[in-house]
Amino acid sequence: MDLQGLAVILRAALSPNLDERKAAEQGLNQFQFAPGHLVRLFQIIVDGNCDIAVRQVSSIHFKNFIAKNWSPDDPAEVSKISQSDKDAVRQHILVFVTEVPTLLRVQLGECLKTIINSDYPENWPGLLHWVKHKLQDQQIYGALFVLRILARKYEFKSDDDRAPLQLIVEETFVHLLDIFNKLVQIASPPVEAAELIKLICKIFWSSIYLEIPKQLYDANVFNAWMVLLLNILERPVPIEGQPADPEQRKAWGWWKVKKWTIHILNRLYTRFGDMRLQNPESKAFAQMFTKTYAGKILECHLNLLNTIRTGGYLPDRVINLIMQYLSSSVSKNRLYQLLKPRLDVLLFEIIFPLMCFNDNDQKLWDEDPHEYVRKGYDFFEDLYSPRTAAVDFVNELVRKRRKENLQKFLNFFVEILRRYGEAPLQHKPYRQKDGALFAVGILSERLKKIEPYKSELERMLVQHVFPEFRSSVGHLRAKAAWVAGQYADIEFCDQNNFRAALYSVVAGLRDPELPVRVDSVFGLRSFVEACKDLGEIRPILPQLLDDFFKLMNEIENEDLVFTLETIVDKFGEEMAPYALGLCQNLASAFWRCMSTAEADEDGDDPSGALAAVGCLRAISTILESVSKLSHLFVNIEPIIFPILQRMLTTDGQEVLEEVLEIVSYMTFFSPTISLQMWSLWPLMVQALADWAIDYFSNILVPLDNYITRSTAHFLTCKDPDYQQSLWIMLSTIMADQNLEDTDIEPAPKLIEVVFQSCKGQVDHWVEPYLRITVERLRCTEKPFLKSLLIQVVANALYYNPILALNILHRLGVSSEIFELWFQMLQQVKKSGMRVNFRREYDKKICCLGLTSLLSLPADQLPSEAWGRIFRETLELLVAYKDQVAESAKENEDEDDDNDIDDFQCDDEDDFEDEMGDEEEDKDEADNAKLKKLAAQAKTFRPSDDEDDDDSDDDGFSDDEVLQSPTDEVDPFVFFVDTIKGLQASDALRFQNLTLTLEFQYRALADGVAQHAEQRRAQIAAAAAIPS
Repeated sequence: MDLQGLAVILRAALSPNLDERKAAEQGLNQFQFAPGHLVRLFQIIVDGNCDIAVRQVSSIHFKNFIAKNWSPDDPAEVSKISQSDKDAVRQHILVFVTEVPTLLRVQLGECLKTIINSDYPENWPGLLHWVKHKLQDQQIYGALFVLRILARKYEFKSDDDRAPLQLIVEETFVHLLDIFNKLVQIASPPVEAAELIKLICKIFWSSIYLEIPKQLYDANVFNAWMVLLLNILERPVPIEGQPADPEQRKAWGWWKVKKWTIHILNRLYTRFGDMRLQNPESKAFAQMFTKTYAGKILECHLNLLNTIRTGGYLPDRVINLIMQYLSSSVSKNRLYQLLKPRLDVLLFEIIFPLMCFNDNDQKLWDEDPHEYVRKGYDFFEDLYSPRTAAVDFVNELVRKRRKENLQKFLNFFVEILRRYGEAPLQHKPYRQKDGALFAVGILSERLKKIEPYKSELERMLVQHVFPEFRSSVGHLRAKAAWVAGQYADIEFCDQNNFRAALYSVVAGLRDPELPVRVDSVFGLRSFVEACKDLGEIRPILPQLLDDFFKLMNEIENEDLVFTLETIVDKFGEEMAPYALGLCQNLASAFWRCMSTAEADEDGDDPSGALAAVGCLRAISTILESVSKLSHLFVNIEPIIFPILQRMLTTDGQEVLEEVLEIVSYMTFFSPTISLQMWSLWPLMVQALADWAIDYFSNILVPLDNYITRSTAHFLTCKDPDYQQSLWIMLSTIMADQNLEDTDIEPAPKLIEVVFQSCKGQVDHWVEPYLRITVERLRCTEKPFLKSLLIQVVANALYYNPILALNILHRLGVSSEIFELWFQMLQQVKKSGMRVNFRREYDKKICCLGLTSLLSLPADQLPSEAWGRIFRETLELLVAYKDQVAESAKENEDEDDDNDIDDFQCDDEDDFEDEMGDEEEDKDEADNAKLKKLAAQAKTFRPSDDEDDDDSDDDGFSDDEVLQSPTDEVDPFVFFVDTIKGLQASDALRFQNLTLTLEFQYRALADGVAQHAEQRRAQIAAAAAIPS
């Protein structure tokens, strides 16, 4: 296709007619792999005579094609782009990327990033030379644009992967420094100079993000860069040319330069200025940086912050970054001494105003309350917010330097509250009181622990917070609800005060102002958690829930759902009358939230997705709270089934964990598993095969429920054939050598479920499952997975010992398996702890499998083998008994531990103050204290031999073992009954076998027999107790 024909098709892709657009897309797809097609797209992009809309469409197709096809995912796959086309693109994109309009440059920049990430340095070795030449040839913008992309490739690389960056720095930084120096010396630089400086700063940032390049360890070179960066930091931003629009203003070139300069200086200080670094070279650099530059940066930051004190402008992000630097300076003595003389001005004239309700807040409150709420509860907004950074500074100051600052800070707020109380209504400083209440709220965790403040909190709330529930000013009503929630858990001397605050917060749910309603929900959660007498809430519960769902219909906010979860959790089975309505409302809210999330294509607003997750979590909480009322599940199922059905496809990847938890509840607590719920099995199996292997342990639970609770359907249904479906899934996963041992741990658990739940009904599956188990066992390294695979063998023996043993013989692996099994049983660490079969459950299953072998006739089990199995089983039973007793003792001691945990010293913060001072440079005299504390801490760490492989079974404690038919089988009783059966059926053989036993094993056998009778009596007694 020639250029003219391609341009016609691209123009048709813009047509308002759907058929024409589809035809154009088909035409582009038809010719996309034709030789020269990629080059022709590029020619249209750079053709200044061509319509800009056509050029833009071409640039989008060009970018998408390169992103998908430039570098095949599979290295063995042949590239669909010819080498000549690649060479042409690489040659010309460098020339034109900075010459096209910004609209197109963005697309070409993405293409260049894809190409560089794929090709440099191996397939594009001349790129660095081109950049260096253009820097020397004064074609600066294009060179910087490309160098920025090149440096960014290595921003997060470390060690050997970072090696090419060293060459990039070596070849280009001397030229960058020269260009930077010339730009800084321009008397009245145009905004175009800001764009160049910004690119230089970004290149520098990427180069120093993880490690300082070797060239910068040269003090003279580093100082030359720091002189320029500090010059930019100190230099006022030009007044002329600043946009009037706030959004355009913060994106203006010179403010971007200021932001990136602060970014770099903060990074140098926080990552490389830490004296605790152990590497000698890094330590020397940190010492130099701290002594030479850290104080100067602090002084510049304070001067810059003074701009907003005098009414000047600073972008929010710049304020946020400066506050981050100040926060990290608080714990360093040298910097804190520099900060101290200016601290009062900083706290009371800069930071406190940042914490107060302001004009922007009021504008947003009035014009877009939904956006006001979103910003107030958005984690990502907090990352860049000046207010959040100010709060962090106050918290750090009070944590590390409490004795010098907390009382002074509180006195300031007390004075504000006094003036507010005395001022006439029309002159009350509402915004200052808002800031004071906010500060009191953020300090709550400290004030609740420290005397004399702790004993004064109730009076403070009654006098200064609770009256604002009736304020005519909306933001003060909202702040009162929020602050009350922060202190809901204090010990109220007068319960009437707690009750009054609770009812005021509840009343806030019906406030005419949306932000007040949302903050009231936030506060209510704390009151519900702290409420000792649910009778305070029970009478208003129906109205409360009604208010909740009205609010959920109005706004998507995960805190709403968190509070609802808390109420459901607190009231438990009392929620039964509301369960159906709650699930209906939550299901409706979920679909609304999903619609919002799907509409947010750029992912800029995660609130919908977060609230959707919250809705599912709340449904789980409801199902758990009414778990004993199985009849409710029948009515709930039709409400939530459409969610489960849809979200078990790729549409639900973000909520799969929550969905699987709901499926687990529905398949476990429902009276029976309906055919509708069974229809979810294929969806879960398909998801596991396609994309959900990371959720295998979550999928295990509902699949276990299906097999154990609806065994007959699992065994008899042929359309679909669930047995075959399970086999295909498990055999595929067990055979996949690309999966880590930890990835497939649920697989042997599911085989175990089949053997235990379908005893005597799946003989034809024993051999296939044993075969794949043995095959995986041979290549398994992790002790925990080895244990699980051996337990498959144990379960097969318990299922049918003759069948299983014959299969092992037929596979030619019986000797290999039993030798490995016995070896694993004997493996212990230096500490004496077992390496394998560490859970109670593991030992029990091994006991059941080995005991089952003892019942075999002489022709199946020779005397020598019988004796060894008998001895191993006895030792395992004793270990099991000891572990069960230890667990019981730990459970008894748990309450005592909780009592100890409840004891907290009011002087906890004194310790934190002390620790704060210890974060000093190691050349400080008092650093010896830090070394002493580190040495003391070391004595509490486990020795190396105690912690080997401990992580192998972290995810599978005894608490998480699924219910199984073996729960009703006592291994001691089973062992004794098996031995008695053998004695009764073949007394002479039994006598001969036992005569070969050593004395200690006879003693163990007697002890096990006695314990078995005790267990038998305990089980009978428990069965006699009415349920």
